[in-house]
Amino acid sequence: MIILQAILILGGTGLVFAILIAAANKKLKVWEDPRIDVVAAMLPSANCGACGLPGCRAFAEKAVVGEIQPAKCTVSNAERIGEIAHFLGVDAGEAIKRVARLQCAGGTNVATQAAEYRGLGTCLAAAAVAGGGKGCSWGCLGLADCERACTFGAISMNADGLPVVDVEKCTACNDCVVACPKDLFVLQLLDHPLLVQCKNLVNGDGVLESCTVACTTCGKCVLDAAPGLISVASGVAVINYDKIAEAEESAVERCPTGAIIWLRGAQFARVPALSSAEAA
Repeated sequence: MIILQAILILGGTGLVFAILIAAANKKLKVWEDPRIDVVAAMLPSANCGACGLPGCRAFAEKAVVGEIQPAKCTVSNAERIGEIAHFLGVDAGEAIKRVARLQCAGGTNVATQAAEYRGLGTCLAAAAVAGGGKGCSWGCLGLADCERACTFGAISMNADGLPVVDVEKCTACNDCVVACPKDLFVLQLLDHPLLVQCKNLVNGDGVLESCTVACTTCGKCVLDAAPGLISVASGVAVINYDKIAEAEESAVERCPTGAIIWLRGAQFARVPALSSAEAA
């Protein structure tokens, strides 16, 4: 009899809670547009953050309500962007891909080594020990923290100990920026043709003793560029990207070390705009 009573009490309690939970679920349930799941499935699931949002689902939510254009997912190809635009009945829009750029050209072939580092084989560990032993205190240490951090396989180390970014694979996820203890990576629009591959803070030719491709702040690029495009500050040339549309290759032609370069062909990296009709 006692066992039966216990079963009835437990069963009754469970039934009451089940009814309360069902009622609460019905009362508190938030409706979600079913198109969000469809758009999320069309996205690359990279969750890289290149669009400025925390993940692909967040992008899908914004796209469905018209707060972001499909082309802002620069990781997707034009065909997939067109499919999303057609499904939502909107223009795909237009976007320029961002990629990681390395602000150092000082590989082992041109930069000196002030000391031999022996320890944990990471840039972070080496930087904590007297800066890593490289002659240039601001240069790449070449121990591949960025390569290991890149989950998209977009970074590989070359024979001179410098990371090389594959712009086709790069998603501008920012992982290499965070991983580099020297802050040598920057996320830059792919069609920006100018890049300063140096971050040294030493003025004048004295820096060449540590690296033959360092910026010497000679000012020739400043004189040859459009007014206000390039300036010299804290030992290195600085590009004003608000004026990048005025850039011409002549700005880098007289650089004595090649510290500032013209990225040929980079300006043809625009994601094409597709209307919903064209996507169909």
